[in-house]
Amino acid sequence: MSNSEDTLTYPPIDPDHFDLIIVGTGLSESVIAAAASAVGKTVLHLDHNSFYGSHFASLSLEELASYLNSHSLPALPSTATTTASNDDPDHVVVDLIREPLYSDVEIVSRDSDDEDVKLLRENSRKFNVDLGGPRALFSAGKSIDLLLKSGAAQYLEFKGIDESLVYQANEGLVNVPDSRGAIFRDKSLSLKEKNQLMRFFKLVQQHLAVDDGQNESGEGHRISEEDLESPFVSFLDKMRLPPKIKSIILYAIAMVDYDQDNNEVCKDLLKTKDGIDRLAQYSSSVGRFPNAPGALLYPIYGEGELPQAFCRRAAVKGCIYVLRMPVISVLMDKVTGFYKGVRLASGQNLYSDQLILDPSITISSPLSSFPRDFPTERLQLLSERDIKGMVARGICITRSSIKPDVSNLSMVYPPRSLYPEQVTSIRALQIGSNLAVCPGGVFVLYLSTLCTEVDEGKKLLKAAMDAHLSLPVTGNSESIPFDQSDGQNTKPIVIWSAFYIQNITIGKLESISSTPTPDGNLSYNDLLDAAEKLFSQMYPQEEFFPKTTSPEDTIDDDDNGITLES
Repeated sequence: MSNSEDTLTYPPIDPDHFDLIIVGTGLSESVIAAAASAVGKTVLHLDHNSFYGSHFASLSLEELASYLNSHSLPALPSTATTTASNDDPDHVVVDLIREPLYSDVEIVSRDSDDEDVKLLRENSRKFNVDLGGPRALFSAGKSIDLLLKSGAAQYLEFKGIDESLVYQANEGLVNVPDSRGAIFRDKSLSLKEKNQLMRFFKLVQQHLAVDDGQNESGEGHRISEEDLESPFVSFLDKMRLPPKIKSIILYAIAMVDYDQDNNEVCKDLLKTKDGIDRLAQYSSSVGRFPNAPGALLYPIYGEGELPQAFCRRAAVKGCIYVLRMPVISVLMDKVTGFYKGVRLASGQNLYSDQLILDPSITISSPLSSFPRDFPTERLQLLSERDIKGMVARGICITRSSIKPDVSNLSMVYPPRSLYPEQVTSIRALQIGSNLAVCPGGVFVLYLSTLCTEVDEGKKLLKAAMDAHLSLPVTGNSESIPFDQSDGQNTKPIVIWSAFYIQNITIGKLESISSTPTPDGNLSYNDLLDAAEKLFSQMYPQEEFFPKTTSPEDTIDDDDNGITLES
């Protein structure tokens, strides 16, 4: 990785040996830094960027464009060697590079309106745009629980997402009926559909009550083990729920990605027991906080505040932070091949028992180029990136809200809702200026969908955009045909947009470990599970964020630990 003039001004880091060195300040890395520091491990946390968050950062428009473009370039061929260095004859120096996580970056600015051009130019740094959006937190989800348990919640403020919407092919966007009151108020549901949905939710609540031991005499209300192990979509069919209700439950509440009715394309068939758990999380999140009547929360100033909060927590416990400091090499024992330390761009060697790397970092030289007697088995995993799939992401800045008088809202477009060949859900999140992510009078809309091909992903995102937005037309920007005769002037106008494809990689555990990239989910649950698993494998005898006994660090593990703006 390239050196930086800024790194040359840093004094040597002291001490030079740590229990754990972490490279990259993404969410998973920051959670592990805080967890390790909380149990007394000495931790050094480095990042080559000038900001916290890595692939989970919230950036200005200029920073976002620069980051995407620089991280979508192919890695430069390595000119370095992988031999024992003269100043450190006991180690083989293995040079590192950053491989691009992003591709097919397309950024379009509406330049036909002088007022829009002026707004974007003068207010670029007033935007805090999420690199890994759309993202939100369930009020009763793992993210909130971990923020409370770790103490990181004290560094954050949240605001509730005002409404959750689901797109219906013949009706457009309608509210997600996620509570008894919402079901009765929903004008898009017939009386029969309301009764069906109420009966289903009652069945789920009775099952959960028996499971929790709250209804010892209600064994007959518990869903059978056979049904719990069956596909959730089959269980919904067994309950004789119509397609519209099934779609709402599967894709807007259980947050399923793939078309559950199409076995040929469904890569992740949800089991009933997992579907019930997701419904329980959603239901318990609705109205948990007085100022957030819905199920979802969003951090003020953007998702980049989350890794920063864990970094601050880690720093309180003694973790050392150095930004603008690239790690250019790892040091391996010349005889055993075991990891020993890292070399910084400043030239300093540092040593640790464990190393965690940002998911974009890999070794620069093929294993065949190592000395013949050097055991390369331990570098095999580091040299092979485990790409799980791709997610297409889109960001749009608009002059008005998709739904009048509503600033912050989430949306889901279930499979086949936009066109028959649509096989994955599309998730969207609109955030307004009251969450301090953009100037007043504009909104930021995030979209994402899983995909297997670039063209497929961009087609899906633009189909969702065309349903509700007026897109800028450029010579090199393809767009699905837009019906200008049907209320063109009522659609929010996009004044700036970015599309890009991001690889999804999973973490690895070795003496040199790596963390996962942002995934395609709306919540952080899977990422936090992966962080906890990695921590537990590294330190099996340690508790993941033990309850603190220090008075100045104590935060009550209840709703009062979360700060919400009204």
